[in-house]
Amino acid sequence: MILLVHLLFGAAIGSVVKNVPLAIILAFLSHYFLDFFPHIEYPIENNNKKQWSACAGRHRISLDILKIILDFCLGILLIFIFFNSSSLSPSRQLIVYICALLAILPDSFTILSYFMPNKILEIHDKFHQKVHFLEDNPSSLRSSGQIKISKFWRIFSQIIILIISVILLRY
Repeated sequence: MILLVHLLFGAAIGSVVKNVPLAIILAFLSHYFLDFFPHIEYPIENNNKKQWSACAGRHRISLDILKIILDFCLGILLIFIFFNSSSLSPSRQLIVYICALLAILPDSFTILSYFMPNKILEIHDKFHQKVHFLEDNPSSLRSSGQIKISKFWRIFSQIIILIISVILLRY
């Protein structure tokens, strides 16, 4: 799932859940919950093939990184625009942004594992991939050809989550 969706959903949790420790835990876990739904993602073949270290792949990986940075910045901007912060203290407003960042932390672990492989990150990567039930999980029905999910439904699921997140941020 793109970062924008994770960021807004995490921020929505931070704005709705009044118990700060619970909001932090739920924001982090929301990443895995959202990854369970069919969605689109950034292609990471360049990272998997280690093309970021080859001259031919530098241009492509630079564009990939630029997309991710723009996605992140747009997510933070939308939180700033839609978040109804007028009735909250500055410390509570900060919790909303912390929850947004925690919601993308699992993807950060995945990126980190490309550059600093270790057993803990490897375990996380395996778990993270299994959560993608209808995406990459070899035991899923989709891989056996019984379920095909079009790109439309993958995008539509993210739009629905964005709408729900914006409504919760305005709440």
